[in-house]
Amino acid sequence: MKKIIVITTGGTIAMKYDEEVKGLVPAVSGDDLIKAVPALKDLAQIEVKEFANVPSGYMTPQMMFDLAKKIDAYAADEAVTGFIVTHGTDTLEETAYMLDMATSTQKPICVTGAMRGASETSPDGPGNILAAVQTAIAKDAYGQGVLVVLNDEIHTAEEVTKTHSTSVKTFDSPFWGPIGRVYFDRVIIKRRPLNLKKIKSDKIVEDVHLLKAVAGMDDYLLNCLIQKKVKGIVVEAFGCGNVSPLIKRGIEEARAQGIPVVLATRVHGGSVVPAYSYEGSANSMKGAGLILANELSGPKARLKLMVLLGMTNDINEMQKFF
Repeated sequence: MKKIIVITTGGTIAMKYDEEVKGLVPAVSGDDLIKAVPALKDLAQIEVKEFANVPSGYMTPQMMFDLAKKIDAYAADEAVTGFIVTHGTDTLEETAYMLDMATSTQKPICVTGAMRGASETSPDGPGNILAAVQTAIAKDAYGQGVLVVLNDEIHTAEEVTKTHSTSVKTFDSPFWGPIGRVYFDRVIIKRRPLNLKKIKSDKIVEDVHLLKAVAGMDDYLLNCLIQKKVKGIVVEAFGCGNVSPLIKRGIEEARAQGIPVVLATRVHGGSVVPAYSYEGSANSMKGAGLILANELSGPKARLKLMVLLGMTNDINEMQKFF
């Protein structure tokens, strides 16, 4: 029987309603989660490891990076087939992406969670855990990078994002869609992610900040970050990578001070493309040496820059990974 390590980190999937505080709080252990899914005993040998038991908003990039290194250490055991990480949904996509970049193993890593607490009517956690284990033991999941499995859909860590604050069908991959689905006892994966890039870094640099461009915004916040001498900045621009002339001024000043700047888009789907040449377009800032995030979201581009800064300060080397 295949061996799966389930690593718990907390989140709604491990919460119950507390009458005293009138809300969901961490209350369920990893073993409790597994006991709630009796079908697992016929699928795989399950070993539970508790990494944390916190709301996912408490997860930090360093914790995510440490989890990646821990998974690689567990993966050295030849008896281990794959991994499940249970996680709160608020930052699930970020942890999944950090694991996608920072782990070395090709063994399946499936991240899952829940939108309903364990004490609610019809909790979705047990079904999501079952689907994640089914995916992790499927032969087609090997070498696919980190997969996010919820609501019987299978998404890649790079493409997936949370789209609704409460719906159980909250995770989606804009425009590309899921790469596979779980149909009762069958796992069907229809496509493979291309150009998976692992980053071999021994550390991360967390002093990287994300700004979102909005109408009427000037360079004030950028100047604050420049004065603080931060290690990196990600700007979520309008459309395919455009900002106002004032934001452009701040970006160029950051680059003049040697701070790496990644240009992403605040739009949920599509890529940063230097299609325009007016003042503030991606093309007009080309000479500043910006890194273009392509389709990567701002939060994920921020994590990537953190990992890259742990490896190099060469802006051209960083660009290769974007």
